[in-house]
Amino acid sequence: MRTLLIALMLLFSGLSQANPFAQTDFLPVDKAFVFSSERLASGQMRLHWKITEGHYLYQKRLKFDGLPAEQHPALPQALPHHDEYYGDTLVYRGELELLLPADATGQLRMGWQGCADAGLCYPPQTNLVSLSDMPVAAPADVQAADQALAGGLQQSTLAWSLLAFFGLGLLLAFTPCSLPMLPILAGLVLGNGVTARRGWLLASVYILSMALVYAALGVIAALLGSSLQAWLQQPWLLGTLAGLFVLLALPMFGAFELQLPAWLRDRLERAGHGTRGGNLYGAALLGALSGLLMGPCMTAPLAGALLYIAQSGNAVHGALVLFTLGLGMGLPLLLLVTLGNRYLPRPGPWMNLVKGLFGFVFLAMALYTLRTVLEPSLWLGLGGAWLIALAWAAWPALHALRPIRALPLLAGFWGSLLVIGAAAGGSDLWQPLQPFRAGTATVASVAHSDAFITVTQPAELQRELDTAKAQGQWVMLDYYADWCVSCKVMEKQVFGRADVLAALDGVRLIRLDVTADAPSSTALMQRYQVPGPPSIIWIGPEGNERRSRRITGEIDAKNFLEQWAQTRSQG
Repeated sequence: MRTLLIALMLLFSGLSQANPFAQTDFLPVDKAFVFSSERLASGQMRLHWKITEGHYLYQKRLKFDGLPAEQHPALPQALPHHDEYYGDTLVYRGELELLLPADATGQLRMGWQGCADAGLCYPPQTNLVSLSDMPVAAPADVQAADQALAGGLQQSTLAWSLLAFFGLGLLLAFTPCSLPMLPILAGLVLGNGVTARRGWLLASVYILSMALVYAALGVIAALLGSSLQAWLQQPWLLGTLAGLFVLLALPMFGAFELQLPAWLRDRLERAGHGTRGGNLYGAALLGALSGLLMGPCMTAPLAGALLYIAQSGNAVHGALVLFTLGLGMGLPLLLLVTLGNRYLPRPGPWMNLVKGLFGFVFLAMALYTLRTVLEPSLWLGLGGAWLIALAWAAWPALHALRPIRALPLLAGFWGSLLVIGAAAGGSDLWQPLQPFRAGTATVASVAHSDAFITVTQPAELQRELDTAKAQGQWVMLDYYADWCVSCKVMEKQVFGRADVLAALDGVRLIRLDVTADAPSSTALMQRYQVPGPPSIIWIGPEGNERRSRRITGEIDAKNFLEQWAQTRSQG
């Protein structure tokens, strides 16, 4: 155990040292000085620079070409500074905000230059700003969920950030993204029939390993500037994970005893002084697998943490936040499994039944892992076969228990329906016989597919945006991928509904397909700094995003319609 913890700490510290944005490598200029412009409710136009700590902007290098002298903004008081480039001069640190008059029009060519205290002077920068088409600022108290979380990280102390994200992790523990952890952890602790103390230790190692992997994946994705979601959904990786779950299931059925090599097992036993129960190294492995399974899940808290890391380059702070988020997600599972283990009856024949049950749980996890790789009908059929096998195995043990003996019969019946529906081409777990229904479902599916314009290239997206702007049309951008389970859920339960399509009548619906792990997919996500699908972006008739109304992660039809109504009402 001590060796494992030391190895994990070295791995985690190595990650922080590998930060390519460390100060010795210097920040890129667009992250050292983040420029934005917007029109305020008063009509004035706001120019803003967020200046990263350790950097400064020269006052005398600010340029306003294309703007009459009487419309030049008033410059705020600057700080005295001396450097080797300009000698004694005036600079701005932290942030710089300038206001242009409401009647300013035309094209403004902004110019500025700044340096880093560590000894780098960036080349002069220019930015062409269209004063006529400047986006309208959202109210100060309105932000998208990911923006609010990222802003909170920027302004809060590390202690408050860790506490907040631990709380968010507690809430996320009960979402469909993290619930699959429960059977893995339960199989690890309950399946081995360990003592309460040993169960706490196993579960703690499991959750620690999961949280470290979760943090590492998020930090790597943010620092590299690209999403790891597609990579984590490669068929070879998912097939490997599914194979491991099947391998873990077979010993539960008595097929063989899964053991380490004798020479390594003997050393571990001597090191553990005869400790009985589950293996700590196995717990760490299962925790890492669970972290990989959750890696593709995109939620607002995760998007906010990634946005903060990407903007600030502070990988250590971001890693700690993500690690704490993972701990919060694991705590309810830890309490449920270990407290449940305390109230189980004494060891006996029932433990063999529990082992068999968790054998089926591990097989279910293998199916869950492959859900984005297999054809929907094949996945549905395998799910039905799994239910039938579970019913057949559970009937001898449960048929004498009057209150619950109907459960195996119901499981077998539903499994049969799934197999029949899969044979007819069905794909819906809750409506397996839908292919035998006439007309309505097919018509709705066709109407939904025709409503969206699918693009895979940045040039295609720009063409559609230009057309919508010319026609004064609202645009909804739907970031989608075949490997994104939440995307497919929303496709059926949100965009497959007639009332949703009716509410979106007149809106140009553009589906950005980022399934392929290709430069075009990366460019589409970088266009609006989207961490991954599912994400919904609203573009107004004048061509500007309503950033505060962005939707990150899965959403149901009711909340989607409310979001759209509020977005449209704000104009």
